[in-house]
Formats: sequence, structure tokens, C-alpha cells
Amino acid sequence: MSAAGRAARGEMGYHAGLAAEAAVAAHYLRAGLSVVAERWRGRGGEIDLIARDGEGLVFIEVKKSRSFAHAAERVTARQIGRIFAAASEYLAGEPAGQATEVRFDVALVNGTGEIEVLENALCA
Repeated sequence: MSAAGRAARGEMGYHAGLAAEAAVAAHYLRAGLSVVAERWRGRGGEIDLIARDGEGLVFIEVKKSRSFAHAAERVTARQIGRIFAAASEYLAGEPAGQATEVRFDVALVNGTGEIEVLENALCA
């Protein structure tokens, strides 16, 4: 594949990822949560979405692929570590700090745009 072809494919993937994140954010809004941050970046890493559920927070990793199974396979141990580090940094700004109730969800988006949320999929 040429450099131009790789660049075009990368740009398509980037925009597909943004669309998946927007769909997942809408999913959480419909469920009654408020999305307080999108693509939040700290020194430790990036969190795709952060939603407030009452007094608690939900840190959400969004994965898009042709199937739910393939999307789930794309969550790596290294990435989980970065998510935990970034979440800890984010929690420093919360009134209850590290004692804030949290959960870590993985939202999978398949090739047809369906969403499957794995609540509390990542355990710190």
C-alpha cells in the first residue's frame, strides 16, 4: 500500500473512531448519565469518554471494529494501565478525590454501528 493509501486509510479510521465515540456518548446520555469529558488527556494517557453517574464517574474506553469480539481484542494491558493512570489524574480534581466511586466500561462498536457496553470491564 502506498503512503497516500495508508494516510487515507488512517484518516478514515480516525473519523470512524470519532463517530463511534459520538454514538457511545449519545448512548450514555440516553441512559441518563451526563458526559463530562471527551478524549480527556492527562500525563498518563487519554480517556475516550468520562460520564457522571450520580456522584460517581464512569471512565469509558471505546473500541470500534468489524465485530464486537474483534473490538474487545484490541484492549491491551498497556492501554488499561494508561487508562488507570489518566483516571487517577482526573480524580485529583474531584471533590472526593481518589475516594470517588468509579467504574471502567468498555464500549464496543461493531461494523454496523451497534453498541455493546461491558460495564465495569476493567477492574483496578
